[in-house]
Order: sequence, then structure tokens, then C-alpha cells
Amino acid sequence: MKSSHSPAATFAAFDDANLLAHGGLAPAVRLAERCGLPGLVREKVRLAGAANGAGAAADAKVMSLVAAMLAGADSIDDADVLRHGATAKAFTGMRAPTTLGAFLRAFTWGHMRQLQSAVRAFTCNLAVHCRLLPGSDQVVHLDIDSKVKQVYGAGKQGAEHGYTKVRGLHFQIVTASTPLAAPVIVASRLRKGSAGSAKGAASLIAEAIRAVRAMGATGMIVVRADSAFFSHKTVAACRRAGARFSPAVAQRKKVRQAIATIPETAWTPIEYPKAIWDADEERWISDAEVAEVEYTAFTGKAKKHRVTARLLVRRVKRLGDAHAPDGQGELFKVYRFHAVFADTPFPLVEAEKIHRAHAVVEQVFADLEDSALAHLPSGKFTANAAWLTLAVLAHNLTRALGCLASAFHAKARTGTIRRQLVAVPARLATAARTLTFHLPARWPWQDAFQSLWTASGCRLRP
Repeated sequence: MKSSHSPAATFAAFDDANLLAHGGLAPAVRLAERCGLPGLVREKVRLAGAANGAGAAADAKVMSLVAAMLAGADSIDDADVLRHGATAKAFTGMRAPTTLGAFLRAFTWGHMRQLQSAVRAFTCNLAVHCRLLPGSDQVVHLDIDSKVKQVYGAGKQGAEHGYTKVRGLHFQIVTASTPLAAPVIVASRLRKGSAGSAKGAASLIAEAIRAVRAMGATGMIVVRADSAFFSHKTVAACRRAGARFSPAVAQRKKVRQAIATIPETAWTPIEYPKAIWDADEERWISDAEVAEVEYTAFTGKAKKHRVTARLLVRRVKRLGDAHAPDGQGELFKVYRFHAVFADTPFPLVEAEKIHRAHAVVEQVFADLEDSALAHLPSGKFTANAAWLTLAVLAHNLTRALGCLASAFHAKARTGTIRRQLVAVPARLATAARTLTFHLPARWPWQDAFQSLWTASGCRLRP
């Protein structure tokens, strides 16, 4: 590719009032309206007594913030992206960044819970309207994890140094996915930076299970987590809600003793990186093997907290000479062990493989940080908590857009959906009290966009 004209013959002018940089916002806003987001916010979010009218028209302000996030905004000032060209012709009720900032700063923790309630109800509506979780009549995987988001500035409320040695705010999310569906976020919570990974995890898991049931999931629910969330509280929360659990377990003394009781003949090779399938013997030749043993956890607690279930163990052969004494070769095989405490009914190899898929939650973190959660933009803690909740809403709405567009976009990264379906330039034309979005000819993802456009209730020109 090269320039078609010389610099002297190339000009630019910001003078077209009929252009729209993000034509895909039209079906997105329409979908949010059809699933009742403005009404839910009006019904549930009541910022009574906020100074200078900051709590007025909460529905318009939430819609403005979510639309800005869909367009790529990662700070309050970025909401100005909505106020350009023909946006005012396509949408009404947009608010300025200063108004949106005052709205977020008016939140208290009680208002935060109101907003979370509205977002949870909206996600349930999205799930029904767009089939966000196909296969949820069989099994749903809930993945809980936390992340420290680094922040800057001495005035940032709640920002402290945590286990990562980074000064930031610490947030938890719970995602829901199925073997057929990409993950959506069903619960979230912002904590101060020094909070432990598992602080409040039991109540967040219970909240997520209720949300998934409200979304219409009738199948088995499996809660997956890393070893930071292995505790009697989280296991009890799963059992009370009728869900299965599958958290990883740290290599403590009692766990190592249980692993040592596994006979050598019980280990089964599995498909793992660099594994080779032996067609003659019909087995994997691999550096990784799995086995299981019965294990009773939390024996240091009261009897009512003790739980007996399966301990799924994966061992991976150590490669290289780092574990061998200087000047000596390998006298016997040395392994690294990874244990999972689970009560799932699946066969051993399948159960261990299902747990490894917990890593999908890291992709959700990457998607959030590639969009609205690139920053926690306010100095006030509850404003940042509201920003996190709206970022979750925008993530789920983007995922719904992908589900309506095509099978590819249903599992694509949210950044891909934003680039291919939302950031579509459009020229607006009005005639006979109608509005027409003129989109680029030969747009590579035209078919997917048309599917999204019609699914949201809009019409196509013949």
C-alpha cells in the first residue's frame, strides 16, 4: 500500500455533520433498549439527595457511559467520543463527560448494589434474547478469579499494595460459560488493593449461581477456581447453592502425603503439549499423567466444615537438569504436581481437562483491560466500583452483539467485535421522516453486520 496523491495534493477538513464514526452503536443501543436497560435503571437506581442534580436521569447517564465504552472509551473524558458529527441525529439524551463524572461520584455503596441489581437483571434479559449461554441445560462453568489493577495518584481511594507488590485496586469477577459459549460476566466486586484474593468470594459465588439460574440455566453448575479460593467457605457456598466445585489446591503437607499414596500403576497419560498419540496401543505418550485419590479437606476445622471428595492430580515430568545435583545426571524421574479438589461426576481425564479450562477467565481479564477497564478513572472508590459494573455491562452487551451477528463473532474477542461491528463508519441521511445509515461498500464483515442490524429490530434498504 502507498499514498495515491502527493502531500501537496492531500487535504483534511472536519466539516461533515452527517458522519458517524461508530455506526454499530445503533443496533447496540437498540438491543439495550429492547432488553430493558433504561427501564431497569430507572426502577432500581435512585440517587436521592445527590448534590446539584447529579442523580437525575440515571438511565440516560448509564446509557451514555455504556455507549461510550462500546465505542472504546476507557476514561470519563473519553465519553466525549459520542458528541461528534451526526451522533445527535442518531441518538438523544447523551450527556457530557463532566455530567457523567458527577454522576459516578454521587454513588454510595448502597447505590452500587442498586446498579448491580439492574445490571444482573439486564444480563438475564440479554441471555434470553440472544442465547448467551447455549448448552446451559447441560453444564455451566463458573470461573472466579481476581486481579490487582494498578492505579496512580495519591488521592485514589482504596489504592494499596497487595500480594503483587503493585499499588492498585483489587477486583473479583465470576464468569459463566458452556462448552458452546464464550464467557460472560455474571458477578463482580471491587475491593481495596490489599484485600486477599478470596476475600468475599463465598458471597460472590452464591450471587453468581443465583444469577445463572435466573438466566435460565437448568444444567449442572461447576465452580472452578485457583488455589487462592480453596477454603471451607467457598466449598460450603457451592454446596448450599446446589453447585459442584473444582478449586485447585496448594501443595501443602497433607496434600503431598495424599499424592504419595497413589500407586504408580494408577497414573494415566493425557493429551498435553508435545503429547504423541500411539495408534497401536491407543494411548497418549506424554510427559503429563493424571490420577485421583479420595481426600478429606479442612480437617483442621470443625467437623461440620470437613468435606471428602476427589483429589485430581496431574503430574508433569520436570525437563532439564535444574533439579539434579551438580555433576550428576537424572537418577530417577522427578515430577511437578498439580492438585484439584473436586466433586464433579466426570471421568478422571475429562474432569481434569475441564478444570484446566478455568484459564479462560484470563481472556476475560484481557478483554476488560483492552476496553473500559484500561483505567479506573476516578479518585473516589465507589465511582470506580460503578465504573467496573458498567464495564461488565458493556462487556456482556458486546458479547450479545457477537452472538446476534455470526457464529464466529459469538466466540470472538470483544476487541474484534468492537473493531468489526461497532466501529463501522456511517453517513446519515434523512428523508420522509426516516433515517438511513449509509455504510461502506464492500465492508468485509457486511453479512455479520446485517444479521446484527436486523436482529436488533432495524431494517435494511433494498
